Amino acid sequence: MKRRIVMILLIFFGFILQSTLLKQIAIANISPNLLLILTVSFGLMRGKKEGMFTGFLCGFLSDLMYGDILGFQALLYLTAGYLCGFCYRIFYDDDIKMPVVLIAGSDLAYGILMYAFQFLLRGRISFPYYLGRIIIPEVLYTMILTILIYRLLLRLNRLLEKGERRSVDSFV
Repeated sequence: MKRRIVMILLIFFGFILQSTLLKQIAIANISPNLLLILTVSFGLMRGKKEGMFTGFLCGFLSDLMYGDILGFQALLYLTAGYLCGFCYRIFYDDDIKMPVVLIAGSDLAYGILMYAFQFLLRGRISFPYYLGRIIIPEVLYTMILTILIYRLLLRLNRLLEKGERRSVDSFV
C-alpha cells in the first residue's frame, strides 16, 4: 500500500515537472519524456505488473492533458511498462546501460507510433523530417535525463523494498 501511494505521488510529481519545468527548458521545442523514464524504470525494477500500473497512470494523465484520443497514450505507456517488465529477472541494479537502452528504445518506439497514429493518418507524410527533428532529439534528451534520474529512482526503490521487508519480518 505504501509503495502504491509513493508511486502515485511520484507519477503526479513527474507529470507536473514534465508539464511545467521541462517545457520551459526545452531545447528547440523538444523536451524529455520523464513519464516514460518512470514507466520503464519501474517496469525494469519491479516487473510487468508495476510497469503496467505506472504506464497506465502516466499515459492516462498525458491523455487527459494533451491527448486527442482518450486511452491512446495510456496504451502506449502501458505496453512499454509491460515489455520492459520482462527484463526484470535479468536486471542488475548497478548497471546503467540496460535502463538507458530500454528507455531509448521505448522512446523511439513511442515517437514512431505517435507519428504513425497521430500525424500519418492525417496526411502528414514527412517521416524523415519528423524523425530527425523530433524523435531522435527527444530520445537523446531523454537518455541524458535518464542518466541523471535513474539512480534516484533506484535508491527510492531500494528504500521501499527495505521498508516492505521490515514490515513482513515484523509480521512473521
